[in-house]
Amino acid sequence: MQRLLIALTATAAMALPAAAEVELSFYTGVQEVFSSHVRGEDSNGDDFDFLADWEGKSFEMPPHWGVRATWWRSERLGFGVEFEHTKAYASDATREEFGFDTLEFTDGLNSLTANVFYRWPGIWAEGKITPYVGAGVGLAIPHVEVTRTGSDDETFEYQLAGPSAMIAAGVSYALNEKWALFGEYKSTFSMVSTDLDGGGNLDSNMSTWGINLGVSYSF
Repeated sequence: MQRLLIALTATAAMALPAAAEVELSFYTGVQEVFSSHVRGEDSNGDDFDFLADWEGKSFEMPPHWGVRATWWRSERLGFGVEFEHTKAYASDATREEFGFDTLEFTDGLNSLTANVFYRWPGIWAEGKITPYVGAGVGLAIPHVEVTRTGSDDETFEYQLAGPSAMIAAGVSYALNEKWALFGEYKSTFSMVSTDLDGGGNLDSNMSTWGINLGVSYSF
């Protein structure tokens, strides 16, 4: 599914109307997850409601990464699409205390967003460094992995889970006219509402933060 989303992102960038600049960006980095309340009902009809401590584990397989296409309609203002693969693992203490063998989004607490960016081209380092800010809204597409302790019902699938939003701020450093390096702070908020195999549901409003490092190609 992730390969399909990457292909769709690249296709969307190619399909945008002719403009001064289209920029494709690829990144990885350190990503973590804030604690969040988890609510729902399992397949036995038992309710749960607790505060979960999450871990990001950015560099464990599959690692944290993202891809972004931005159509710069002017020197400063751009629009585009982005797919980000973040992760969330409930801590061992959370799982043991509240009765879960598995509670994680290992193959992605993923988001697909439509973005708007604003930049200040080349204002530092003799025109090489460009600061920027951005925001976007879209969909959360997590890979839901949930198993209650003592239950044979295992949820292990991608789901369209609800709305998602992101904010970002960073700087890019131009290597030449086509290529640039960038670093940024990025936070993503997702309203995750999932269905569990065997019946029941699990909901949580989840927020991530990360420091991303990447490379961009413009044409």
